[in-house]
Amino acid sequence: MMSFITPSLVNSAVQAMTPILLATLAGVLCGRVGVFNMAMEGQLLVGAFAAVVGSYFLGSALGGVAAAIVATVVFSLILAYGATVFRGDSVVICIGMNLLASGLTAFLLRQIFGVSGTFDDPRIVGLEKIRIAAINAVPWIGWIFSRQTAITWASWFFVAIITTVMFRTPVGLRLRGVGEDPDAAETMGVDVMRYRIVTVLIAAALTGLGGAQLSLGGVDVFSEDMSGGRGWIAVVAVMLGRNHPLWASLACVLFGASDSLSVRLQGEGLPNQLTDIVPYVVTLAALAISRRRRQKKAVTETITAHA
Repeated sequence: MMSFITPSLVNSAVQAMTPILLATLAGVLCGRVGVFNMAMEGQLLVGAFAAVVGSYFLGSALGGVAAAIVATVVFSLILAYGATVFRGDSVVICIGMNLLASGLTAFLLRQIFGVSGTFDDPRIVGLEKIRIAAINAVPWIGWIFSRQTAITWASWFFVAIITTVMFRTPVGLRLRGVGEDPDAAETMGVDVMRYRIVTVLIAAALTGLGGAQLSLGGVDVFSEDMSGGRGWIAVVAVMLGRNHPLWASLACVLFGASDSLSVRLQGEGLPNQLTDIVPYVVTLAALAISRRRRQKKAVTETITAHA
């Protein structure tokens, strides 16, 4: 068993969970202000594509990250204004955004680079791995954590920051109030619409970072639909965590590990048609277990109430 669980496998799991974690934090923020965000799949895809474009033309990984954030924020104006100012159905808007992202990135890939499918070029500058000498000297731990990008490190800082802001500051109290009872929040002088728009755009910036990690964090390429369902897995993580940034991030650990496991199983000789479904099987199992536990809890509460 220990020969199967190697530092390489854990390192791969940490890398794999980063885009999912950032998208999950974005979903948590949106959920807390009453906007159900199912567009993380499309947002990750737009961020990944923009990161490659920015890195290629600017010759800088930082430029690629900046391009990913800007492009994803602009793209997410559709949700920010569509679900607030125009009072559209967020589910319908998000499905449309996911379809738009898939078609738009494939179209722009042909128009900008003249290729279809996958774009790979030496001029794409990837994100550098941060190596900390003190950590690097530690067996196992050093190999894992001294081979991560700045975005991976930042993603866990964001978990701490968002949790603290959400539950320990007046701003977080207003955010939760906007999502739980917008009429009462508005009565208290909170601009509900502005809070929702700004929060959705901040969440989009996080997802843009996740997209940049996806395309520049390890492979330095862009492939059509390379988000590969990670945005949908992030939606499940938000549901499992019940819009709590800490619990949702723990769900991401499970999904990142399953993603890494699928790659490892493929390397062991299993067919990719079988290994590719591992993250989704784990996702469905987690949803089923969570649903079962909630049903048992509801039954127990009902019996207690009638006792």
